[in-house]
Amino acid sequence: MGRGAVHGITCDILDALVFAEPYWDSQGLIVAIAEGEVVGFVHAGFGPNESESALDFTTGVISMVMVHPKYYRQGIGRELVRRAEEYLRTKGAERFQAGESPERNPFYLGLYGGSNSPGFLESDPAADPFLKKLGYEPKRRILVFHKDIREKNDPFDVRMVAIRRAMELIVTDQPAHATWWWMTRQGRFDSIRFILRPKQGGAPVAELSCWGLDLFAMTWQERAVGFTHLIVSDNERKKGYGKTVVVEAIRRLREEMVTKVELQVEDDNQVIISLVESNKFQQADVGIIYEKA
Repeated sequence: MGRGAVHGITCDILDALVFAEPYWDSQGLIVAIAEGEVVGFVHAGFGPNESESALDFTTGVISMVMVHPKYYRQGIGRELVRRAEEYLRTKGAERFQAGESPERNPFYLGLYGGSNSPGFLESDPAADPFLKKLGYEPKRRILVFHKDIREKNDPFDVRMVAIRRAMELIVTDQPAHATWWWMTRQGRFDSIRFILRPKQGGAPVAELSCWGLDLFAMTWQERAVGFTHLIVSDNERKKGYGKTVVVEAIRRLREEMVTKVELQVEDDNQVIISLVESNKFQQADVGIIYEKA
């Protein structure tokens, strides 16, 4: 696996992040064995319903599929995916998704993809041709941005001076909405919310959530944090609040010896793309989510 996968995964990590999930179903994990050795596997599951209170069985997810390079081009991967689709169909799936997405990521958040679940990464070049041969079509592209925060080159915006006078930054470890799904996925990691709100009181104008990508430290050889859920109030946009909360969060994280931050965004969300580019983030990868009727 490439840059987007955790290296050195132990049994304890797999147990905590995959096998211990309350919706774990052993039938969804299918392995291929040759001469007594595991040479490949596929893992399939389901995401949450709209209220994030239970599973939604209408869309099945091929969360991960791998075959040892020694056994490429022998039909093993194709058969693994076929059996995974068969499992998903018996559970009620009407369509299939290949690659975990931010809304449907039952097992590999924290182990593959980085700060969120962007499908299969382009830096793993074998995924795209393999899935297309099986009838999967690219449906969504998620851009992966990185920023090296060791150097203090934070962007300057004249509006930030007034914003810092009028606003306060609240740092909390309490999630905005701790649903059952959030607790099973994001709740397993240390997370922080940065909230920008008026000093005189009132509703927040912007907020940013982040969590520690500690398991990627061995792969990336540095301490990284993932940004998620960057939110600016509808009536407060284009006033510099989004840029300010990002800059302030980076300053706080730098003090905690964090060296890299990652943020993922859909390729059609030009507002957030412009914001991260103005904060001097650099594109590091692209994730693709595939679908099959």
